[in-house]
Amino acid sequence: MRRNRLCSGSVRSKPRESVRLALTVAFMAAALAVANDSNAQSRSGKNQPAQPVASAGKAQSQGKNVQLRVLSSPPQYVSGGDARIEVIAAPGLHDKVRLVLNGRPLDAKLRSDGHRLEGVISGLVEGENLLEVYVNENSLRDSLTLTNYPITGPMFSGLQQHPFVCTTTQSGVDRQPLVDSVTPPGTRVFDSAGNVIGYSRDCSIETFVTYLYRTTGNAWAPLPADGSRPADMSTVTLPDGRTVDFVVRREIGTINRFLYSFAMLAPAGENPDAPDLSLWNGRLLYWFQGGVAIGHSQGTLHGGSLNPDILRLGYAIAHSSGNNTGTHYNLQVAGETAMMTKERFIERYGVPTYTVGLGGSGGAIQQYIIAQNHPGVLDALLPVQSYPDMVTQTIHIGDCELLEHYMDVTDRTNPKWSVTKNRSWLVGLNAEEGFEDVDDPLFPLKLALGYGGARGSTECVASWRGLTPLAMNPLYGQVPNQQNYEPQSAIAAIRWTHWDDLRNIYGVDETGAARSTWDNVGVQYGLRPLQEGKISFDEFLHLNWHIGGWKQPSEMVQEGFPFFGTSQSEIARVLADPSYFDPWSRRNMNLSPGPGEPAPRTRGDLGAMRAAYTSGMVFSGRLDRPTIDHRLYMERELDMHNVHQSFAIRKRVLDTMGNSDMLVIWFTDTVPGMPKASQSMDAIAVMDEWMRNIRANPTKSIRENRPPRAVDSCFDVNGRLIYAGDDAWDGILDDKPAGPCTQRFPIYSTSRIVAGGPIEGGIYRCALKPVEQAVADGDYLPWSPTPEQIAQLEKIFPEGVCDYSRPDQARP
Repeated sequence: MRRNRLCSGSVRSKPRESVRLALTVAFMAAALAVANDSNAQSRSGKNQPAQPVASAGKAQSQGKNVQLRVLSSPPQYVSGGDARIEVIAAPGLHDKVRLVLNGRPLDAKLRSDGHRLEGVISGLVEGENLLEVYVNENSLRDSLTLTNYPITGPMFSGLQQHPFVCTTTQSGVDRQPLVDSVTPPGTRVFDSAGNVIGYSRDCSIETFVTYLYRTTGNAWAPLPADGSRPADMSTVTLPDGRTVDFVVRREIGTINRFLYSFAMLAPAGENPDAPDLSLWNGRLLYWFQGGVAIGHSQGTLHGGSLNPDILRLGYAIAHSSGNNTGTHYNLQVAGETAMMTKERFIERYGVPTYTVGLGGSGGAIQQYIIAQNHPGVLDALLPVQSYPDMVTQTIHIGDCELLEHYMDVTDRTNPKWSVTKNRSWLVGLNAEEGFEDVDDPLFPLKLALGYGGARGSTECVASWRGLTPLAMNPLYGQVPNQQNYEPQSAIAAIRWTHWDDLRNIYGVDETGAARSTWDNVGVQYGLRPLQEGKISFDEFLHLNWHIGGWKQPSEMVQEGFPFFGTSQSEIARVLADPSYFDPWSRRNMNLSPGPGEPAPRTRGDLGAMRAAYTSGMVFSGRLDRPTIDHRLYMERELDMHNVHQSFAIRKRVLDTMGNSDMLVIWFTDTVPGMPKASQSMDAIAVMDEWMRNIRANPTKSIRENRPPRAVDSCFDVNGRLIYAGDDAWDGILDDKPAGPCTQRFPIYSTSRIVAGGPIEGGIYRCALKPVEQAVADGDYLPWSPTPEQIAQLEKIFPEGVCDYSRPDQARP
């Protein structure tokens, strides 16, 4: 059995069934289009990048001397009434090619280029459209069915979320949304005098283009409309040696109800209706943004959509507020939005040489999930501060407040929990003390109110406090600009939970509330510290007797202090009513109902768990394109992006793909309070070399096309290389001696790992075995529980305890 090297002890890496994700039905056709190529790769034992989504349109036209393809999207997923198409035909036939759409001649301007014609067609009706290509008027050579959806969506994500609050008046957009209803519900639309002129449900705006320039003071400013060149205009030297003014064309509009932005270098004075692409290097970077939110908002365009370091290289940057997890966390909607946004980019500017994703945290998760679910949207991935997915993070993060409450309240007289580092024994995540970012600001108030605690904190407190209520409590939430929505009663009726944000996926119960996945039946909290002698068997029993679980969302009440701020009035309220002090959300826990009864655990909904898998919200480890997973090492400051996540990803990839040749992991060290050295620009450069190699050597595998720097590595606080090599991270997922980077960067775990779970996480519902079997298996060694202790275990775990040698029982 292999062992994983983690700070709080080794973690058994259990063999997991290799399961293919049940791909979204929407992309089955795209998968079939590249099936022959994929099968050939499988036979040769080489992992190669998936073919672009644009190839999905050619499956039915193989072997014809005139072929018709859709370049901008799969033909079954076209939006907005137009599409970029390609006709493959001999040059001598180009002037004879005629297009017919739904039985009527189509006047399309197609550009001739060698053996192909390319251009954008329009006039598609909603639903199915028959596009035919003829030679000499009456000789039908090929046809395609294009299914068109409205630009406001949806295509496959289901019923759209309402209320949906428009945010088009934000900086950089500064427009009222278009009126699409004369009566509520919707966001109020105002005229220039401030009068309400109607309502907007879809939050659409007219697409517009602006021109910005980069000043010598490193800021963006509007390019003068009179054609004059500002005195503070900066310049940029392109990789090909040209030096040009740093002017950017930015297109902003709405797709799938969200705001989108396209930005790239452009010559001053161009015609925006016929953009000059001479400064574009042909590469598209899709910017994915992180954050945590529950939806019901159009969201904001992130500043990364105008990243000057990327734009100066000649890249185009695409971004959507629907690909910002600070807007929502429905990654089915995010995948649909990325598809539609890239489709619009291709229609406007052409097919990029390749598309690479870049983004941190939730922006990293989006890349893994979209690459898994929607082949061809991304050709390469640059995830930063990654997690494998969001939905399985809720499993162990949901333990945080339960365990902190146990140490602060239930077992507050135990001196072990006043030592900050000891608290990691139970939560698995790191714990620190001694400086502002990690010391618990509520520690003095806890003591004053008679609770226990530690001066420092775990990552649970420093980074995750408040996120359990945000995800689980339907009463705790709001969105910007909600005051402009009518009726306000609709806002008041929103169930503010992660489960409800994904109600189209999880389904609803008989009350109309979305079903919840969170489950801790059978979880033996603190099992590893018991095995390591850090806690006694009686302490282990006490912990699991009292830990309890969470009430169902429909049973929850509003949160207390400090979730509405720490103002003097809020503190005064605590002093007047100490029960208002509740940083653990104790009021929403399942606690012991009475003497002699253990606190009840929480059982999640099995159907919701399985829906998380079948919808692709769980990252299964299916990864078939070049990926540089890079992160800052910020364990000392208890940053929420705990570094074991990169290896949880790798383990899932290994289990599913059989190797991780496509996945490179980089760490860069940090020191709290000092500037941090990001490796993202280096990752962009290395990825470009990797993609150029793949383009030049299409028969070679991903690994064979790796450039020298595309290898596991670690860097110091200044960004200087410490070590690079395939053995850099040895000892984490195997039995080898610790590699050079493994030795340098301590890796922590989670509450479920220290309860016996696997490093890759993602166990919604563990398999159960009887307590008697657990004793026989030696799970508690070196402890040998007495008959009385076994009886108590059986009362805590009447259905049995988790058996992590078996796979997730929720997996379809």
